Amino acid sequence: MMFLITLCVLVYAGAMLFILLYSLAQAHLLYRFRRYLRQDKKPVPPAPEVWPMVTVQLPVYNEKYVVERLLETVAALDYPTEKLEIQVLDDSDDETSALIEQKLQQYPQLSFKYIRRPDRSGYKAGALKYGLELAKGKFIAIFDADFVPAPSFLKETIPYFANRKTGMVQTRWTHLNRDYSILTKLQALALDAHFYVEQVGRNSLHAFINFNGTAGVWRKATILDAGNWQYDTLTEDLDLSYRAQLRGWDFTYLPDVASPAELPPVMSALKSQQFRWTKGGAESAVKHLATVLRSGVPLQAKYHALAHLLNSSVYVAVLLASLASVPLVWAQVNGLLPYVVFEVGKWMLLSFVVISLVYFQANALQTNSLVGRVLSFIVYYPLFLSVSMGLALHNALAVLEGWSGRKSAFIRTPKFNLEARQHPWQKNMYLSLKVPFTTYLEGLLGLLFLGVAAWSIARGEYAFLLLHMMLATGYLLVFYHSFQSYRKA
Repeated sequence: MMFLITLCVLVYAGAMLFILLYSLAQAHLLYRFRRYLRQDKKPVPPAPEVWPMVTVQLPVYNEKYVVERLLETVAALDYPTEKLEIQVLDDSDDETSALIEQKLQQYPQLSFKYIRRPDRSGYKAGALKYGLELAKGKFIAIFDADFVPAPSFLKETIPYFANRKTGMVQTRWTHLNRDYSILTKLQALALDAHFYVEQVGRNSLHAFINFNGTAGVWRKATILDAGNWQYDTLTEDLDLSYRAQLRGWDFTYLPDVASPAELPPVMSALKSQQFRWTKGGAESAVKHLATVLRSGVPLQAKYHALAHLLNSSVYVAVLLASLASVPLVWAQVNGLLPYVVFEVGKWMLLSFVVISLVYFQANALQTNSLVGRVLSFIVYYPLFLSVSMGLALHNALAVLEGWSGRKSAFIRTPKFNLEARQHPWQKNMYLSLKVPFTTYLEGLLGLLFLGVAAWSIARGEYAFLLLHMMLATGYLLVFYHSFQSYRKA
């Protein structure tokens, strides 16, 4: 019995230590971001005397709800038409293709190139690589189907390539449907922390940052020099980013250039996105961690690369710590565990304070009112943290698949464009009909932690009560919203 209890202590301590070390990296990024806010903004480079040739790539696969909006938006880009090529990389096998061909007839004055591959090998990365071989542009701008870039996008980004070492320029995502629901508000909170604190902090440190898959511009020579698009991971953007920076190319992040996009409005769509991001992150870690650690980049950059590539692994740590905490409560109630273990564990919880500050900072940028900032954070952050914990099983399984090398298809995130549609999201034809088995496990875990919390109250043991209540809330919410978000036949 004591062996099992000791094992649970070691698992819990190891998981919490991993989270603490990750949070220290976050604390450093927060410090660097605060410094950025206090500094004078760097001057915007002047426009080039002659605008270079740019190819805009639009990878599309079954996007009937948003593709027309995408084409309208890109057609409105303010850039010399003779220097602009727009590739519509269409892999669709539904009515999206007909919609595209019909829409393109409205823009005879623009250089739209409608491109269909013989097959969909390599998914998005394969489409981008195929288009790159045909691209005339010296620079390659990429937009996913749900993005709505401003007309000034190219004129705001291309001047930064005056520095010949600059290989990629990334802009900040904003959210078309931030206020659609509680779920979209929570996603916005998470993404804002990445696009403000993390990306700005890493870029200011000259550490590795990543192209976010869309709303960015590449120097074509950088892509080719780094080995072109590859599709051995689900995050081809993160993979190419590390290969390019390891080759010595600089990346520039522009937090003041906003690129609006759609947030997944339902849990099943969010989960498909989360699975791809977390598994792909783990695959990229397997692919690049050893190379980064052996490289000649500064130690500080290596530490942040370690935290960056392993950030999806936090879900594994959360899952292990939460499961290990259940027998630890039983051991404490029965006097089998010295209380000093819990005292040490409390210091580990400092990591959550640090991470809370990161999200508070991102949330604070959305309003000028101090009272509004605090109230918004008090309302949404505990719920965000609970739902994040409730996604731990789903995302941890994705990470474990990535670590193990198990391959899976690139599953696109369904798009909705709810603001422009007259029918409800339940009718979206891209939603899955089948409820995954893991959804039922999430419901069982929610009941487990709710039962443990009730038992702890009955026994007067409160060491893990808050954690277990948040876990119960998170898993039950994820279960409920997952179950009701799958399309009914």
